[in-house]
Amino acid sequence: MSAATAIRRALGRLLRFARAGERRLAWNDPRVASPATLMVTSSAFADGAPMPRRSAGARVGGGGLSPPLAWSGAPAGTRAYALIVEDPDAPTPRPIVHALAFDIPADRGALAEGALAAGADPAIAFGRGAFGRIGYAGPAPIAGHGPHAYVFELFALSRPLGLDARAGKSEALAAMAGAVLARGRLTGFYERQ
Repeated sequence: MSAATAIRRALGRLLRFARAGERRLAWNDPRVASPATLMVTSSAFADGAPMPRRSAGARVGGGGLSPPLAWSGAPAGTRAYALIVEDPDAPTPRPIVHALAFDIPADRGALAEGALAAGADPAIAFGRGAFGRIGYAGPAPIAGHGPHAYVFELFALSRPLGLDARAGKSEALAAMAGAVLARGRLTGFYERQ
């Protein structure tokens, strides 16, 4: 093990109990409160199970591909979907946003693997994730920090948001206020040894 790797692992262990927290997820924002009737699944991992390496970030040796997602249970009146992927276990003041996609067409019930890459699907609009990134950024937790949850939060909307790529999570949540008909979530875990 290199000295740099040993230092990163030691830092991860020191920060093990520093976590942004579940309460700061978009899911818990009162502006998006709605029935949790959407069923969100992935053929790559079960809810509460580890995510595959191909979905992890490239800087930790993963493929950087967003996992395939499928959903059902959208209520009548759904005109678009928004998807926010967050890591509430990051040792930061707020969860890390790994993807922010909106205006997903209402006739969709699935996204293929890799569909959350910027430009992969012209029908999907993307906002800014953590560090200004556009599109999916796979898990890359600090080595030694323990398992991190990656929460895929899907919202059925009564109208498209019409936001541009400069929009972040706070702008998306403000635009979603009063438009969320239903929601669902899927949680995968990833740990870097």
